[in-house]
Amino acid sequence: MDINRKVALVTGAGSGIGRATAIRLAREGASVVAADVNEDGGRETVGMIEGSGGRATFVRVDVTKVDDARNMVSFAEETFDGLDILHNNAGIGSGQPAYPMGDPERWQEVLDVNLRGVILGTQYAIPAMQKRGGGAIVNTASLAGVAAGYALDPVYSASKGGVVMFTASLAPLGAEINIRVNCVCPGVVDTPMLRAPRDGRTEEEQRALEELLRRIAILQPEDIADAVIALIQDESASGQAMWVYNGKPRELHPLLDALSMARLIMGREARR
Repeated sequence: MDINRKVALVTGAGSGIGRATAIRLAREGASVVAADVNEDGGRETVGMIEGSGGRATFVRVDVTKVDDARNMVSFAEETFDGLDILHNNAGIGSGQPAYPMGDPERWQEVLDVNLRGVILGTQYAIPAMQKRGGGAIVNTASLAGVAAGYALDPVYSASKGGVVMFTASLAPLGAEINIRVNCVCPGVVDTPMLRAPRDGRTEEEQRALEELLRRIAILQPEDIADAVIALIQDESASGQAMWVYNGKPRELHPLLDALSMARLIMGREARR
């Protein structure tokens, strides 16, 4: 897809990966709707885009709420006359104390933001994109959702694994209605979520984390924004995951050939 003159919606655009992607999309010529529950951060992102000559506007969105998900898509259509690109990026970690300690309501919040938010955003974006003849959706997953899990935050890992399988299951949309759904799976990225202090972390745990961050090659949000742009532009990619991790070239991984699987299942049902 040629991004120039397209309309893009980015959730979690107030900082980190979302901000970097919003700025990059604007640089490529898109009109950008920056969506975030953090009004100050979202408006700051818009100011950065406009300061560089781009077009952007802010809408406050809680991605876990049905009305907010529906309204952010309507807002994009009303403001810029349509929607072509969606980056479902908003996400949170569980924090401390780690699972299985802690409040079950926090686990639900992580699942709601990281997975429900992606499902809702995609649901309302698809009809809007159909009006334009197609579109591109990129979901922010994580290597924690495709590799060996993430023992430090199992609930986060589960939510991102859900994003990966949701993405894979929508692969047929590329051929059926020209809406390509893919996901980007970053390793460790230098975002506010990574650096934020966690209530309940001991001083020893905090020191261990800081030492780990000094020793590993940490990705920058701009690295992930580059991957998102690549997935939007690659018209052959549908239902795939792009791995982005420390010091390695980006890798595109086919996930599940959902269309072939569906045909196989239907064939078996017909023979019964």
